[in-house]
Amino acid sequence: MTDAVPSGGIPPRPPAPELRAADADRERVAEILRDALAEGRLDMEEFEERLEATYKARTYGELTPITRDLPAAPGAAPAVNLSKEAQPSGSWAGRITGGEGSSTWAVAVMSGFQRRGRWTVPKRFNCFAFWGGGEIDLREANFADREVEINCVAIMGGVNVIVPPGVEVVVRGIGIMGGFDHREEGVPGDPGGPRVIVTGFAFWGGVGVERKLTREERKALKEERRRERLDRRESRRELHESFRDDVQDAHRRLLDGHQDLMRDRRDRDRRDRHDRRDRRDRRDDY
Repeated sequence: MTDAVPSGGIPPRPPAPELRAADADRERVAEILRDALAEGRLDMEEFEERLEATYKARTYGELTPITRDLPAAPGAAPAVNLSKEAQPSGSWAGRITGGEGSSTWAVAVMSGFQRRGRWTVPKRFNCFAFWGGGEIDLREANFADREVEINCVAIMGGVNVIVPPGVEVVVRGIGIMGGFDHREEGVPGDPGGPRVIVTGFAFWGGVGVERKLTREERKALKEERRRERLDRRESRRELHESFRDDVQDAHRRLLDGHQDLMRDRRDRDRRDRHDRRDRRDRRDDY
């Protein structure tokens, strides 16, 4: 007999091991919930309730019942690695942390603001620029949710949003004698990567969106290109040396052939002189 699912949409929690859950475990459960919502197995209310419970879960036992009645995980939550190996460096699962953002708003009135470095982007970040400017740099940021919204109001000012590669960008702002940058919209994101929605209003101002690598990634890319140049240079040097050796070998063979030809010619001339002398000596004998 299966456990009944209460009206709230979350099945009861049976006793389970109190193993601490990782961000990757919560994200796998959230992905199953998103698939169930898209297939119509959950309505929006159930989905929101279960998703909230997922990101609040601290142990494997709290995650287990959330997807028990869904086909993607019959009877158990997704498999958990008991050794709890560290997430790979740069993994999006390790950067979607849940919880609250470290900063939820910013204002620049005839001045400026910056949000950059290691910070947590909330589900909704509001900013306002009047005769000023702001920069919102997400390249090293963590994200409170898989989908975050950055609401920008720029009046005779500007806001620049910088996203790293792998982040999907959607721009929904309105500009009057101003504008929103749509160049990065439509670029597909990495699997499991966050989605950034840029909304708001620009009047005699603008909101820019650009995609940049981090300083470490730029250094790594520069080093990779340097190694490629060195490899190409080494290949050209080896090719040049091989060509030079081939030319020298061909020249040596040609010279050897010429010397053999001259030697044969000298031998023939010597034999011819000897034959002529013999014939002359025989005539003199007669």
